[in-house]
Amino acid sequence: MTLKLPQIIGHRGSAAYAPENTLEGIRAAADMGIEWVELDVKLTKDDVPIIFHDDTLERTTNGTGAVKDFTLAELKELDAGSWFSEGFYATTIPTLEEALEVLIELDMGLNLEIKPCPGRERETAEIALDVLSQYWDDHDKLLISSFSHVSLEAALEMASDWHRGFLLPEDWPKNWAELAEYLKVSTINLNGNTVSHEDVETALAFGKPILAYTINDEERAQLLQSWGVHGFFSDAPDEIQGAILTVH
Repeated sequence: MTLKLPQIIGHRGSAAYAPENTLEGIRAAADMGIEWVELDVKLTKDDVPIIFHDDTLERTTNGTGAVKDFTLAELKELDAGSWFSEGFYATTIPTLEEALEVLIELDMGLNLEIKPCPGRERETAEIALDVLSQYWDDHDKLLISSFSHVSLEAALEMASDWHRGFLLPEDWPKNWAELAEYLKVSTINLNGNTVSHEDVETALAFGKPILAYTINDEERAQLLQSWGVHGFFSDAPDEIQGAILTVH
């Protein structure tokens, strides 16, 4: 199996142009010709996988409190668009199922980041991947990633034939390479705004493609590409796409 990674992946849909992690954001990316998006998945109180990033509701909805304390029905009542602009009033938090249906309809690829609430690392991966397995059959256009090695371990055990991406935080674990080897990852995803040239060379030595998050500056994208970074997550994917050299 060969992972058909594009050079540009829309971050949380296309977060510069539409509310992040929404169906509207996915469609906005597609309208720009972006082939893949990155979306975050976590669980509701009643164990439904939803597309959402934060552990709490305040930043991107008109709700307050911890996501894990609300059922899907309660979360569906929230406005997840007005914070971005009035034109997105009444945008709702999508379920993973709803997002997959739109992605399949638009023939897009997906980097699904497992973003568990604390303590739910394994069950978030297991439930999300169970839903995913009912919809998604194109292994070449799917990357499962996480900062949590527990979530990635669950993904390895449940669906070893799906590609996994190892997300590295700014402060890399000392044993990151051993973990990446154990988890049999297909990509190393790192913070492209803080890494040094030496960091990138260290990551490249692992022998897998390097994806950099979250790159919204054209010059930074060009510099990272010159260092050997293969692809970029971007809130404004169309701008970065115009700045980098196309590699086939």
